Amino acid sequence: MRPAVIAVAITGSVPRKSDNPALPVTPSEQIESTHEAFEAGASLVHIHVRNPDETPSSDPDLFQAVQEGVTQHCPGMIIQFSTGGRGRDANARGSSLPLRPDMASLSTGSVNFPTIVYENSASLVNTLASSMRDHEIAPEIEIFDLSHLHGARRLIEEGLINDHPHVQFVLGVKNAMPAEEHLLDVLLAEKQRILPHATWTAAGIGKFQLPVMNWALARGADAVRTGMEDNIRINANQLASGNAELVQIAAETLASHGRRPATPAEARQILQLRKSA
Repeated sequence: MRPAVIAVAITGSVPRKSDNPALPVTPSEQIESTHEAFEAGASLVHIHVRNPDETPSSDPDLFQAVQEGVTQHCPGMIIQFSTGGRGRDANARGSSLPLRPDMASLSTGSVNFPTIVYENSASLVNTLASSMRDHEIAPEIEIFDLSHLHGARRLIEEGLINDHPHVQFVLGVKNAMPAEEHLLDVLLAEKQRILPHATWTAAGIGKFQLPVMNWALARGADAVRTGMEDNIRINANQLASGNAELVQIAAETLASHGRRPATPAEARQILQLRKSA
């Protein structure tokens, strides 16, 4: 059975404990939730951190606390920091990169979100990409629009990222790319044309999490994404008990496609990352 990376986005910027009490927001909660997800089959953790009032934070000390806990309790797990902009000052979005996580998210263009414009100017994108290059951090390119693939191609041409980034198509954000299966085909065809060496995955938001996962696996994706950042429910009537339950569902979905969760070492090989310390 061919392995696939299960990425778990444990917290995000939007959900609150009032939405689902199982959401991990403190470093200790995030470490525990990640460990449970790791035991369930996740080999990559995508990390946002929160202030005490649950608002999004860029505090490097919080990122470091989670990084150290995951490194200790989840041997070899790929650690990916978010440089996303929702609720965070643009000048601080890369402040945790000197901690040298294995990966970091990188959006290559702006897009409408439900209530804001998620702004990623060319100068900011270049700054973040340069910092990732200088700290030997592999980027995960967040694709909210077809033009963002071409933004990634520009970064390759300018020597800011290598020619085999990891690409994530994000489907189902209101006002952005709808979660429609034929659109994934359009995006994937363009990725294959201009970023032929890039690995890829797709993330479905909310109720689209599982359908998008199935679409991606049917097309041979290198990875799948799950977690409470994107979806806090099992179904319309049931909240998820935690990130581990969502990872368990992802592992079952992999099996239905003849795939299995990658080990951390396999995940690093698939995504062409440095070996864990």
